[in-house]
Amino acid sequence: MRVYVPLTLSGLAAAHGAGEVGPGPLTAYAVTPGLREWYVSDDIEELEYAALNRAAAASLRMIAGNPDEVRRRVVLAVDVPDGSAAADPDHGLSAASLGEVRIAAALPLAKAAAVHVDAGDAEKDVAAAAAALGAADLGDDDAQFTVDGAEDHELLWFGVQEIPQLIG
Repeated sequence: MRVYVPLTLSGLAAAHGAGEVGPGPLTAYAVTPGLREWYVSDDIEELEYAALNRAAAASLRMIAGNPDEVRRRVVLAVDVPDGSAAADPDHGLSAASLGEVRIAAALPLAKAAAVHVDAGDAEKDVAAAAAALGAADLGDDDAQFTVDGAEDHELLWFGVQEIPQLIG
């Protein structure tokens, strides 16, 4: 099963140094029954893209919580054994937790398939989105428009061997 782990650039650097993302438990995103029902698609690529976007939104929340963090969303795609990622059945259809899974243990970086990171030109929009996130959560339509502006930027794909250049 592929899971998408939300990170920040400093979190990616820490994972690279430790050789793993962790310690557990970790929150990640995957194609869960709730995500399938919400997205109404059988196309696994579309569903994985939706899970990736959920992880990117979680990465934005991490950035918003740390004013010193580089304003670029980071998502690590990791292949884990089936059954090691568990969806919370009580939150299955909650809009806030669609696709969310828990992983009990740290994830070896060697199991990562790819890293997805914002391009440098997204930093301004990601910074604005991070600043507007609280107001958007409270229902401010203008703030939500600003948050959506960060989502307009596609995350770039990088091989795991490119992590040193990303964090350098």
